[in-house]
Amino acid sequence: MKFPLSLLPLFLFLLTANRLTSQADPKALDRYCDQAQKDWEVPGMSVGVIKDGQVVLAKGYGIAEAGKAAKVDENTLFAIASNTKAFVATSLAMLVEEGKLRWDDPVQKHLPWFKLYDPYVTAHTTVRDLLCHRVGLGTFSGDVVWYKSNYTAEEVVRRAGELPQAYEYRGGYGYSNLMFIAAGEVIRVVSGKSWDVFVTERILNPVGMTRTITSVKALPQSVNVAAPHKPENGANQPIPWVNWDNMGAAGGIISSTSDMLKWLQWNIDQGKAGGKSLLPAKALWELWQTHSINRIGENGRKLFPTRNFSMYGLGWGLFDYNGHLVVSHSGGYDGMYSRTFFVPDLKLGGVILTNGMTGVGNALMYRILDTYTGNMQKDWSKELLEREKAGQKDHEAEMKQLKNKRVSGTKPSLDLNKYTGLYRCKFYGDIRVATENGNLMIKFLPAAGLSATLSHWHFDTFELKWAEPQAWFDFGTVQFVLNNAGEPKALQFQVPNGDIFFEEIHAEKVD
Repeated sequence: MKFPLSLLPLFLFLLTANRLTSQADPKALDRYCDQAQKDWEVPGMSVGVIKDGQVVLAKGYGIAEAGKAAKVDENTLFAIASNTKAFVATSLAMLVEEGKLRWDDPVQKHLPWFKLYDPYVTAHTTVRDLLCHRVGLGTFSGDVVWYKSNYTAEEVVRRAGELPQAYEYRGGYGYSNLMFIAAGEVIRVVSGKSWDVFVTERILNPVGMTRTITSVKALPQSVNVAAPHKPENGANQPIPWVNWDNMGAAGGIISSTSDMLKWLQWNIDQGKAGGKSLLPAKALWELWQTHSINRIGENGRKLFPTRNFSMYGLGWGLFDYNGHLVVSHSGGYDGMYSRTFFVPDLKLGGVILTNGMTGVGNALMYRILDTYTGNMQKDWSKELLEREKAGQKDHEAEMKQLKNKRVSGTKPSLDLNKYTGLYRCKFYGDIRVATENGNLMIKFLPAAGLSATLSHWHFDTFELKWAEPQAWFDFGTVQFVLNNAGEPKALQFQVPNGDIFFEEIHAEKVD
């Protein structure tokens, strides 16, 4: 008997649907997450998946803090870091919808003191530009000025005017936390409320995100909280929570998987919560439109040979996967990484929150995407873990090479007291070098948490021995640059890491 050709489309549809249904197994995802947590040696993580309006997975894996018994669950609080950016962009969309500002308003219309590296760029940078990493600043440039500092958000943004241009204005992609801090200041000026109050009143409360907070100051009143961890000597060590309030609009929210699933569902439902529209769908879609291009490099092409684009919208990253638009973002906090994503046409969303500093969230995101798009079940956890371990080995080799350049048998050019004094950087602020109990000390006056003892390395260069744990860096040095008279003139830092750039500090001796 011949198969009727007229039934072929139906047969193929049923075959595909059956394959997707068989792959979309929450229990299989649960097992995969459980194994990934062990393989990546993450102390704890919480994973959630939502599909067609239903929570299909919301579960914790591992422990909230190394050395303690409390386990992670779907309500455990983690820092979501840069996943905060989408909340800020959404808040501005609400203000645009209300007619209180326009996307293409010059920032100076609302923040007259706003300034960047060039007068033309300063005058023409718009609210839209703040949210899509295209103003010409380098990725993470300037983060050293807010990190652990006592500067207010406005002071941080004011100092951004001293940063150098990294590429042509609107001609490239440079991930800028400082511009999102500026966006938070726009919310404050336009609405009369700080960004965190606005987000809480206009998004968190209506969406039902009852456990979500916007500052570490609220942690003492919170329960079921994960501890941040830093890998050290082959083990994950708990480290203190760090106050990010002055950059909160770029990364200050602390939330749980259960709450973040509500946020993702609200986006999938295109702005509706409890039958009420908080924001029109067209306003949300503006956030998911391409505003800047994040080029796909050689490694990216090898890892994703069918990927066609990687872009940035307004507060969200955008890429294609198996023919679907994925709206996504990652977040990195001291001792915690996170990943959120949703696929509008599939009504699919996912969140991965961790209390370790690994890329397991990316691996699980792609596993979930494969599960619900019918792709072959590639072992993303295995492949990305191998890549991460290779990257760690490369970093260790680089650090070893750097340390091997130390010249033994040298001594400082001057008596230690000669190095002491006040050093000033127009961008960063004041740094004081002093002696305490016979040791040379350095104090970053805006950031007490960066204090360090100086141990002689070679010549007029000293190693920074940090007074408290630092999540993003370990080894670092500072060189005292001498003038022609052999007197200390300036400080030159070398603290290898990919996030906090001490090299941007150019401090000259003033006292």
